[in-house]
Amino acid sequence: MNPKVDWFFAKKGPWQDCYALLREVALESGLTEELKWGHPCYTLNGKNVLLIHGFKEYCAVLFHQGALLKDDKAQLVQQTKNVQSGRQLRFTSEQDIIARTKDLRAFIREAIANERAGKKVTMKETAEFEMPTEFAKALKQMPELKKAFNALTPGRQRGYLLHFAGAKQAATRIARIDKYVDRILEGKGLDD
Repeated sequence: MNPKVDWFFAKKGPWQDCYALLREVALESGLTEELKWGHPCYTLNGKNVLLIHGFKEYCAVLFHQGALLKDDKAQLVQQTKNVQSGRQLRFTSEQDIIARTKDLRAFIREAIANERAGKKVTMKETAEFEMPTEFAKALKQMPELKKAFNALTPGRQRGYLLHFAGAKQAATRIARIDKYVDRILEGKGLDD
């Protein structure tokens, strides 16, 4: 147990008893307990293997390379369509955790084995993400914008593409593009 993480388990909330059970299982695996993104994260040689977190309707164990795990019972959830590697094992009660502890342990063992073997999810290339027509037009009309966008890291490029493409209406896509042109020209990502 890492004392820096204790506050997460001591704070008040609807999932505290569930978190305690999940912590026990995670710690028995031999992984190192750390605090990352304000949540208990379990690592192997500094590499993230799993994280415990909660939402309004469920708590979950997030496997960072979960897309690699064998899931014959279809228990792992891809949080959104844009999440490429992470997968959640969701729980709605202590009884749910107790009933599926065997499966949870098996996923943890496999995730550790994959990390030891150096397995990684093959991520989509930036070019495979949807390029909204409105943004393609802006890049064509402003060569400096195209140059600045191409100079961004692939992650920043993907962030913009997902944000722009996420708007349902053309007017909203155009407004989003207009809002972020200056940031792109400055070499900044959405959240920089």
